[in-house]
Amino acid sequence: MRRPFIAGNWKMNTTKADGVALVKGVAEGNTAGDAVEVAVCAPSVYLDAVATAAGGKVGVGAQNCYHEASGAFTGEISAAMAKDIGCQYVILGHSERRHIFGESNADVCKKVHAVLAAGLTPIVCVGELLEERESGKTADVVAEQMYGSLAGVTAEQMDSVVIAYEPVWAIGTGKVATPEQAEEVHAGIRALMTAKYGEAVSESVRIQYGGSVKPDNAAELLSQPNIDGALVGGASLKADSFLGIIAGAQA
Repeated sequence: MRRPFIAGNWKMNTTKADGVALVKGVAEGNTAGDAVEVAVCAPSVYLDAVATAAGGKVGVGAQNCYHEASGAFTGEISAAMAKDIGCQYVILGHSERRHIFGESNADVCKKVHAVLAAGLTPIVCVGELLEERESGKTADVVAEQMYGSLAGVTAEQMDSVVIAYEPVWAIGTGKVATPEQAEEVHAGIRALMTAKYGEAVSESVRIQYGGSVKPDNAAELLSQPNIDGALVGGASLKADSFLGIIAGAQA
C-alpha cells in the first residue's frame, strides 16, 4: 500500500506570522495520524519559522533549490540549506518554474540529484499545457518531462522520489481534470516507471495530482487507483480547506 501524501504549495504567499499560524492550524487540526503523510512548502524566507512551528507534526518542504552545494549564486538556496533549517522535501520542476522561469528538464534533473544527495525527497512535477492536451500530446509531453527530469536516477533512489502530475491548464484556473482524465495520466506515468525501473519500483512510487484540488473534489480524485496524494496550491493557504483535502485522502 502506498501511503497518501498531501503537500501544500504556498507559492509566493503568506507573511511570516500567517505562515506560522497556518502550519500550527494544520498540525492541530490534522486527525489523520500516520495514515496520511502531510507537508507544507513555504516561501524560503519563512521556512525556518514554519519548520519550528510545525514541531515535527507536519513535514516541511522548500519550493525550489539550486543544484550546486554552495558558491557565488546570488539569490539561490541549496538543498543542504533547506535541510539545515528542517526541510524534508523540495518541489522541483513545477510548471511555474518551467514556463515562467524557463527551467528545462536538464535543469530539473540537476536539482533532483542535488536534493537526493542531500538526503531530501524531491517532489518532481510534470504536466502538459492546454494546447498540448488538445492536440493529443499529453502522454508524449509527460514522458519527455519525466524521463528528462529523472535521467540518471537509479531504481534505489526512486524510493525517495515523489512524482506530481499537474496539468498546467488546471493550476489556479478552477478547472480540474476529471478523475478519469487524471487517472489515465497517472496510470501512464506508472507504466513509464515500470518500463524504466521495473514493476516493484513502479508500484512503490507515489504519484500526486495537482490542479485546483479542493475539499469537495479531493476524495473522488484520491480514490483513483494510481493517484496517491495531492500537491495543493490555493486550497493549502487556509487550514480548514487543506484539512478537508487531507480528510479526503482517508475517505
